[in-house]
Amino acid sequence: MPSQYLYVFLDEAGDFNFSVTGTKFFTFTTITKTRPFPWDTPLISLKYDLIEVGLDIEYFHAAEDRQAVRDKVFTIIGNNLENLRIDSLVIEKRKTGTALQVLEKFYPRMIGYLLRYVLDPKNLKDFSEVIVITDSIPVSRKREAVEKAVKQTLSKMLPTGTKYRVLHHASKSCVGLQIADYCNWAIFRKLERQDLRSYELIRSGIRSEFDIFRPGMKYYY
Repeated sequence: MPSQYLYVFLDEAGDFNFSVTGTKFFTFTTITKTRPFPWDTPLISLKYDLIEVGLDIEYFHAAEDRQAVRDKVFTIIGNNLENLRIDSLVIEKRKTGTALQVLEKFYPRMIGYLLRYVLDPKNLKDFSEVIVITDSIPVSRKREAVEKAVKQTLSKMLPTGTKYRVLHHASKSCVGLQIADYCNWAIFRKLERQDLRSYELIRSGIRSEFDIFRPGMKYYY
C-alpha cells in the first residue's frame, strides 16, 4: 500500500453576482503537489524579512499585498514552477445558464469538472490519500456545496482503498493556499483586466487553463 499523500490546494476568484455589475469571470485554480513543499521555507523567510524592514504582514494575499511584495512572492513561485502543477477552470459568467446560477449547483459542477481533470485516475493508485484543502468558508451553504463537489468526484475516481479528506483552513495558516491564491489572482487578472504582468511569471507552470463554456467544450457531472 503506498504511503504517499497528494495535496490539492484550491482557490477561487470572482463574485457570485451574475448581473452586469458583477465580475465578468469566475475562476477556480488548484495547486497539486506532494511533499516536501519547496516554497514553505522561502516564503516564511520572506515574511520575516519584510517584518524586519518595517512591514506588518501576517500572511500573503495577492489582492491586498503591495506590488513590491507581490514581485517577491512571484519570484519565489517562479523559482519553483517545476515542482508544482497549476490548473484553472475559467467560467465566463454571462454564458452561465440560469439553472447554474445557484450556489448549490454551480460549485459542485464547476469544482467537480476541474478535479476530474486534475486527478488523472491513472496516477491515483500511487497515493494512499488525497487531501483537498480550501480556504475557510464561512457560509454553510457554500461549504456544503464545495464538500459535495469534492467528495462526489473523489469517490468516483479514486481506486479502491485510496482515502480522501476535504479540509477548510484559514489561508493565513497555509502557505499552499497562499500560493494557490497568487496563481489564481494572476490568471483572474489576465481575464478580467487583460493584465498579463503576473500571469507571464507563472505561465510555464500552468498545466491547464480551460474555459468550460468555450465552443465545442463538453462538460460532465
